[in-house]
Amino acid sequence: MAKIALVKTQGGALVPLTDDDKNFIDKKRVGTVLECDFKTLRNPMFHRKYFALLNLGFDYWSPTGGTVSPAERGLLMRFVRMLSQYGGEERILQEMASGYLDYLSAHRAQLETEKSFEAYRKWVIVEAGWYDQVVLPNGSIRREAKSIRFAKMDDIEFSELYQASFGVLWNSILNSYFGDEQEVELAVNRLLGYL
Repeated sequence: MAKIALVKTQGGALVPLTDDDKNFIDKKRVGTVLECDFKTLRNPMFHRKYFALLNLGFDYWSPTGGTVSPAERGLLMRFVRMLSQYGGEERILQEMASGYLDYLSAHRAQLETEKSFEAYRKWVIVEAGWYDQVVLPNGSIRREAKSIRFAKMDDIEFSELYQASFGVLWNSILNSYFGDEQEVELAVNRLLGYL
């Protein structure tokens, strides 16, 4: 069983995409019936452009220790408000909580951080809104990045992912290094060798 790629032309005919595809067709006699299962493939150049964008953001990103997530901060402050309802002085409890968060941030800053492209790539996809929520055995919920494999996403959905990922990278990293979004697009195209 052979796989070949065909392109639909303006007149509606399907023609072989590569020389190998053409050679396969040329070996068949006129009148030969071929049965096909058709699947539309995503543009591989757009896939490369997406990874050029990811690589650009990754190059400019520097992981830093010492961060306390907004979720952690919010959880602790909600706990402080609950404690104050049971007779604690809210202002004093908030000062203690802030002191603890400063300590936690300083402690985390001393930890070595590793720059991982795979973790970064998944973070971008999740932040762009392409994720599934899964429940873990301990009852917590985690967002897991959806697959961007060719078979899982068509060109339209992939274009939406690209735009959303571009927004994430612009707002989180790249706006500190580039004057505007057009400069980022030029940098991505340079990475691809288009300019």
